[in-house]
Amino acid sequence: MDGRSARWAGYREKRRKELVDAACNAIAKHGPDVSVEQMAEEAGVARPRLYKYFNDTGDLGAAIAERVAEMVTDELAPMFNPSGTPREMIRAAIGAHTNWLAEHGNLYRYLSMNSATGEAGQNVITDVKTVIARQVIGLFQHFLDQFGIQPPVMQPLAFGIVGLVESSAGSWQEDPDGLTLDELTDWLCDWTWCLLDRSLQSYGIEMDPDLPLLEGDSAEE
Repeated sequence: MDGRSARWAGYREKRRKELVDAACNAIAKHGPDVSVEQMAEEAGVARPRLYKYFNDTGDLGAAIAERVAEMVTDELAPMFNPSGTPREMIRAAIGAHTNWLAEHGNLYRYLSMNSATGEAGQNVITDVKTVIARQVIGLFQHFLDQFGIQPPVMQPLAFGIVGLVESSAGSWQEDPDGLTLDELTDWLCDWTWCLLDRSLQSYGIEMDPDLPLLEGDSAEE
């Protein structure tokens, strides 16, 4: 690749990112059924101009989906740093997830509706859920490290909790029915603790959710 081609490739990639960010803004404004015309209007270009930087509508949709996936994982990752009591850790993690879904509901719905495959052929929405579930597994493992065990049930439990939080938050967005986001998050935290506690008990572990792990927990002999 000569210098001119390299400069064009760099400019094209930069411009693609700008157009994708504009498209995300349009989705946030108009909802997951946003049109390409609305995306182009948000970007300040004519619709045909978009296709100078994207092969077709599918290419544009895949780029948007992957950008939203990056936003989800980047914004949630710092919230899965385990510290405090088990209840505080669960509240921080689930609160981050529900707050993101509430704030960016249109983007996440677009991701669910339009991300069968990304540019590399992967299922983008599945990848996002997997990343979040892996973070939840890491959070659970922080608990389990105190007892030196790695029960296989933690992986399906983590994926189940991610599905529970996502489905519950989606239902709440459609019809809150008088329930506030904080109340929903509190319920989800309680349900998550019940599931985790029952799983731990099956391995002979009793844990107080309101005591720091190193100060108040012990495994049953």
